[in-house]
Amino acid sequence: MRTPQSVPWLTAGEVFPPVSKAWAESDPAPGLLAAGGSLDVQTLLQAYGQGIFPWFSPGQPILWWSPEPRMVLQTRNFKLQRSLQKTLRRFVLEPGCSVCFDTVFERVINACAQTPRDGQPGTWIVPEMIDAYTNLHRAGHAHSVETWIHGELVGGLYCVNLGNMVFGESMFSHQSDASKIALAGLVAFCRAKGIAMIDCQQNTHHLASLGAAEIPRSDFVAQVKQHAQMPSPVWIFDTLYWQQILEPKP
Repeated sequence: MRTPQSVPWLTAGEVFPPVSKAWAESDPAPGLLAAGGSLDVQTLLQAYGQGIFPWFSPGQPILWWSPEPRMVLQTRNFKLQRSLQKTLRRFVLEPGCSVCFDTVFERVINACAQTPRDGQPGTWIVPEMIDAYTNLHRAGHAHSVETWIHGELVGGLYCVNLGNMVFGESMFSHQSDASKIALAGLVAFCRAKGIAMIDCQQNTHHLASLGAAEIPRSDFVAQVKQHAQMPSPVWIFDTLYWQQILEPKP
């Protein structure tokens, strides 16, 4: 068995190693690239611009990842399954039901951290991560997508935006399909704004059921470098965006 190379320890402000140096599938932690460094806004922007993201558990140092392959959702391939389509059509027509952006970002990220998940005893959204992404939100690069029903926040997700790239982070749901409605709203927004791809980071059955699929890391990084330099959209949700996924394709 091949002995994996050592993981570089970064000091604050130090540049990331090339993503090709990340641990391979046969190594103990596939995709692990580096440890240490900082979670300040500038470092996070540099990381995402190179196809790198932080992910670590309580008691661990900051760990930086760039998996091979990369799980992405091509927005044109989003699977609006029949049951979800019926739910979404009712949601769109029901007074008091809406999808909004960025009205309660801190509530959304805290809900993502606190909502129990099958097979996960804890959360990787540790307090340092909440602080870091809240700062990224205040700098205009992290956004919440929220599902509201009669004044109650019932589900949502948060993501990172660089130019014409969106990087999904985490979802939560306090009612059936509430997080899926938020994702559908994000896809509708992305289609309306010409955003072709949402990064999903890791392969899961849930993401695959919604149309996400793996692509080579080199392809992903190339697209990030191209699209992250474009102007970012204005993050306001218009109900007309629902036509992007509810109207039949010609």
